[in-house]
Amino acid sequence: MAKTKEQKAAIVEKLEDGLKAASAVFVHFTGVSVAEESAMRRSLRGDGVSYFVAKKTLIKRALDKLGHKHDDMPLKGEVAVAWASGDDATAPARLIHGFGTKLKDKLTILGGIFEGKLIGQAEMQVIATIPSMQALRGMFANIINSPIQRFAIALSEVAKIKN
Repeated sequence: MAKTKEQKAAIVEKLEDGLKAASAVFVHFTGVSVAEESAMRRSLRGDGVSYFVAKKTLIKRALDKLGHKHDDMPLKGEVAVAWASGDDATAPARLIHGFGTKLKDKLTILGGIFEGKLIGQAEMQVIATIPSMQALRGMFANIINSPIQRFAIALSEVAKIKN
């Protein structure tokens, strides 16, 4: 059934709000079963990421309203938008990338918005490989702790030799 102008305006407004978030990812999907998509949506929702399927013309309208030049953005096929506005700006890209590897060629990243800038597929794939903020904090703590730990091990070995 065709959507009315009011319904389309509401969709564009929802997309605008989502694209204003810290980060948004444009996702091409094809051949994804209902069960796979339901599981993906449930998992994304659990991590605070919204996932919305919309017509490409409405997505382009929302991008135009936000002042993004989308002429070089290849929005082909069936397109969805995933976004999050929490602490972890890489979460939408990282999670969609994870589902893309699970679902093989059914799900691909087309590009997205990161830190207010429209970026292409290659840059968004790089962002998708950045670990989560919690993992990065753990890595940092490990790096800070490593010299202290090595020093303690060295002192322990010296103490063993002297005894």
